[in-house]
Amino acid sequence: MKLKNIVAHCLIICVLTCVGMAQQKQTTEAFDRYIAGAEKRVTQARGKSDSFLKIDALSAPQRTQVMARLRQGEVVIEKQGETPSEIPGGLIHDWVGMVLVPKVTVPQVLALIQDYDHSSQHYAPDVVKSRLVSHTGDDFQVFMRLHKHKIVTVVLDTNYDVHYGRIDATHQFSFSRSTRVSEIANPGSPDERTVAAGHDHGFMWRLNSYWAFEQVDDGVLVECEAISLTRDIPSGLGWMIGPFVNSIPRESLQFTLGATRKALVKTPGS
Repeated sequence: MKLKNIVAHCLIICVLTCVGMAQQKQTTEAFDRYIAGAEKRVTQARGKSDSFLKIDALSAPQRTQVMARLRQGEVVIEKQGETPSEIPGGLIHDWVGMVLVPKVTVPQVLALIQDYDHSSQHYAPDVVKSRLVSHTGDDFQVFMRLHKHKIVTVVLDTNYDVHYGRIDATHQFSFSRSTRVSEIANPGSPDERTVAAGHDHGFMWRLNSYWAFEQVDDGVLVECEAISLTRDIPSGLGWMIGPFVNSIPRESLQFTLGATRKALVKTPGS
């Protein structure tokens, strides 16, 4: 590791540890209010085939431009609102991304997404471990161990409640809500342990994602809106910590959508 990265690593860990505090009730309440508004908006969109995806709200020339990028294999990502949004004690990151998976059907995409016992194969290295905890009808409970590295390495054990729905066979969706996010210290070692809430670094406290799958002539449009909660940035230290905290949510979404496309394009017969 280069010297400047070592210094940055130490500074980030030191600062976040020194300002560490229990996740305040008002932080959670503010995030829940944001989620309530977001889910109302998403639910309304998912209820109609003509407003199912964000691309449906674009003008014809804009849609043509975006579709051209998607057909080139690009992951198209944009902010939702003025991300990151400051709330007491935290930051809300809200990003929306889309990818076109060519020559597949919605059932094929869903089969991959719902293959939770093998998510660590499809989404490595971001997903280290994964398993389906339980499944009843359209409702899934899922565990994933996440790994992120950018100057510092962060390992998180996470659990989600995931619900799937549909308008019809060509318009299906899912809501994924985190129920637990715990930072793991010394992962993979005999000293591995869960960091107590309030003593973690706050790299991620919550993560919800809202997926949509629409069949089109040349494949499936996959949209995902990812909304996460992180610790806020101490006053005067945005220059050092800001790029790290703010870049991870966007990069994680871009990786997830790109990996979804890659896994399906490589699948025999897709």
